[in-house]
Amino acid sequence: MTRVSVLMGGLSAEREVSLSSGKACAGALRRAGFDVNEIDVTSDIQALAVALSPKPDVAFNALHGRFGEDGCIQGLLELMGVPYTHSGVLASALAMDKAAARTAFQAVGIQVPDGQVAALEDAHDIYPAPYVVKPVAEGSSVGVIIVPEGGNRPPIGQDWGFGVEALVERYVPGRELTVAVMNGRPLGALEILSEAEFYDYDAKYAPGGSRHIQPSDVPADVLSASESAAVAAHNALGCRGITRADFRWDDSKPGTDGLYLLEINTQPGMTETSLVPEIAENAGIDFPALVTLMVEDARCGP
Repeated sequence: MTRVSVLMGGLSAEREVSLSSGKACAGALRRAGFDVNEIDVTSDIQALAVALSPKPDVAFNALHGRFGEDGCIQGLLELMGVPYTHSGVLASALAMDKAAARTAFQAVGIQVPDGQVAALEDAHDIYPAPYVVKPVAEGSSVGVIIVPEGGNRPPIGQDWGFGVEALVERYVPGRELTVAVMNGRPLGALEILSEAEFYDYDAKYAPGGSRHIQPSDVPADVLSASESAAVAAHNALGCRGITRADFRWDDSKPGTDGLYLLEINTQPGMTETSLVPEIAENAGIDFPALVTLMVEDARCGP
């Protein structure tokens, strides 16, 4: 029987989400017939190494955010010779660094919002409102600030907690779309509806925070373009396994002109009600089958 250690928790602002993802994946893996061990990852690396000894056949990486999604834990697993799910060290690091990822996306012709990295003290002097200020290396919309047209510039200083620089982007109005990609092929796209100003942390994880529409009334050419862009982004960073690409579509523009890639998630949420499992379910892949495919794809290296 294949032995799988599920890594969850971690040190980032997304710890609680990771614990939910990890427990859901562990349950699905057990239903699929795997021998599963759950590991709550903390700052004690020695304890993690002990928990991974003897080496499992696969480490299922259900960590989110910094240290778990940015190449750090991937590097440790490679040093230990443990095959793991999701993307490798380089792809994980590039995807977490929003500025580096933007550069890679633009290099292959994917449209992203106008933006640049700036020192915190300059973040509110680059674009007229509306604009978006976000941490360069966080996930789940943690720390994101939207300044609406006519809104007051919020205070942002060293107590912000996300470094001394920020990514500042022009705000893209319109609709939220997301696409799941598995091993370089699209699983499908769906639209996200929320009462929030944007698909923020609460909209992602609070009960009733959002509704997911698949299929939606988004034009077929826009959905097709979003799937193509998601695959191109996945490949541009050298990702493997599952990724999820998030888009804004400004439907006031003609055709696909208003489609913008916001970011790619190399370790998206993996509870049974998360976006990727929902897209997979609509594609005929239930949750145990999905995590089984991810385990079968696990390896060390890119």
